[in-house]
Amino acid sequence: MTAGAHIDVRRLDGADAHAECDRLAAVLLDCVAGGASVRYLAPFSHEQARDAFAVVAADVEEGRRVLLAAYLGAELVGTVQVALAQQPNSPHRAEIQQLLVRHAARRRGVARLLMEAAEREALAEGKTLLVLDTVTGDAAERLYEVTGWTKVGVIPDYALYPDGRPCDTTVFYKAL
Repeated sequence: MTAGAHIDVRRLDGADAHAECDRLAAVLLDCVAGGASVRYLAPFSHEQARDAFAVVAADVEEGRRVLLAAYLGAELVGTVQVALAQQPNSPHRAEIQQLLVRHAARRRGVARLLMEAAEREALAEGKTLLVLDTVTGDAAERLYEVTGWTKVGVIPDYALYPDGRPCDTTVFYKAL
């Protein structure tokens, strides 16, 4: 990682998402290998991560999802998704999913920039209420608290870490 390099957050269209699948997969793989509870269990391969982002890219093409990527210089170091609610009774709502930052790029403001961009993009899509969940006690939980998200509560043993241990999950919302 280049010290002092500029962080650029971009919204990826469907073609960009497909083109970046390998690099997005590398970010996901790095996070899962580091123990992040982000849907996947060990062992987890690059091919599985790439397949997961191929599905995301298809959702982007279909207008069901917004995908953002953070670049530190030329390196893709983080990503976040905005899942656009498709139910007739919730056209105003979206869910923030899969905030991922490579371990080597952490503590540089990447996650905060991704979240700020996700909120802007959600608002541009007509969404005025966002929800998300995160591992209780994780650094992301602190980020959401200091950036104006409202904590709803904690669900015990809601998800698993990649090694199979259960973890509590904190649910948040934010009105835009």
